[in-house]
Amino acid sequence: MATARKSGRETALRPFVRPRLYEQLVERLLDHIQAEGLRVGDRLPPERELASQLAVSRASVSQALVALEVQGVIDVRHGDGAVILEIPPERQVLAALHARRNRVRDVIEAREALEVKLAGLAAVRRTAADLAAIDGALEEMARDVVQGGRGVVGDEHFHAAVTAAAHSELLARLMTEIAELIKESRVESLSQPGRPKQSLDGHRVVAEAIRAGDAGRASTGMAEHIAAVSDVALLRED
Repeated sequence: MATARKSGRETALRPFVRPRLYEQLVERLLDHIQAEGLRVGDRLPPERELASQLAVSRASVSQALVALEVQGVIDVRHGDGAVILEIPPERQVLAALHARRNRVRDVIEAREALEVKLAGLAAVRRTAADLAAIDGALEEMARDVVQGGRGVVGDEHFHAAVTAAAHSELLARLMTEIAELIKESRVESLSQPGRPKQSLDGHRVVAEAIRAGDAGRASTGMAEHIAAVSDVALLRED
């Protein structure tokens, strides 16, 4: 009985978890939307202005905006700022952010298990049409990155093309099951400074190995790529 009471006290007195800076900024931005009476279709102030008003770095503001983008609250358009898509309750958004932090780790593990195998199979089973689809996705992402974009759509199309090139119905079905979760982590990852170019380079390594029919190199390249793009601010301690 004494042991049980002690355990209960230890649980109650567990270390206080301080909200991360980006979570605090998300709260401030949601407060701003409410206070200013902004509606769906309105734009938030530019990042530079937000950073100045909040007395934080633009990188911190960018992370908060990405968090809102993944939740579907805003749409961050290159050269057009952040447009409001939905105004949900603040508590709902914050709860979703906390849940997503744990979910991102699970998604990374699933990608490591599935996509490394898919890349290896693609190197053995790819057809000329598969290679054309992979090259098309690379070109699409490269165009967007050169223009200053994040390459999100091209990135998605590349991984879909590799999955299709593996010609494994079951693995493709499993990828479909986690597609929306991967989309969340993809936006988070490609919003990191310098990440779009790094991701594109990783894609090219995988594509070259698949074209050469080198299953081992394709698998290794995909594993290294996923490890690199999985370094996201959401999982780092402030």
